[in-house]
Amino acid sequence: MAEETKKKPAPKKEVKAEAGAPAEKAPKAAAVAAPVADPTKPVETPVVATPTAAELLGEDANAKKIVKAKHAKNVVIGVANILATFNNTQVTITDMQGNLIGWSSAGRVGFKGSRKSTAYAAQQVAQDAARQAMAHGMKEVEIRVKGPGSGRESAIRALQAIGLEISSIKDVTPVPHNGCRPRKKRRV
Repeated sequence: MAEETKKKPAPKKEVKAEAGAPAEKAPKAAAVAAPVADPTKPVETPVVATPTAAELLGEDANAKKIVKAKHAKNVVIGVANILATFNNTQVTITDMQGNLIGWSSAGRVGFKGSRKSTAYAAQQVAQDAARQAMAHGMKEVEIRVKGPGSGRESAIRALQAIGLEISSIKDVTPVPHNGCRPRKKRRV
């Protein structure tokens, strides 16, 4: 009697498309995968904001936009090392452990010769390096400045202007404490 009370589930029927059969009898996966609209939720329409004249005139049309990197590292806090020499300016942005996120130099941006040592070149270098870092999710930066060059302040201002939050600024220029013999006197 116990066997009679237990009912076996009905076997599932498999639909197979045979070589001679028309394609209409095969199950359609596209109909099942289509999303069904929920009647209780309102339909969202995309809102396209048109820029105002002030926004269009305020921005440079040729300015590079910050685009999320393909393999973004998602580093929020980092260190910006600015090396400002008499001949060049280099900006390197790393995470807190020292792993490289983005870098740039005056030569890489397109300056040659004596124009590499200008404050304007340092500004362009800092913006280029900051865009690379912001593509990896950088928002806050600690600045370490090294060297006597003219691009020290302009590189810091450029990092701040592009949207990075500056937590601290340190001068890490190496200063000898009467260690080794100085270079020979420069003749001009």
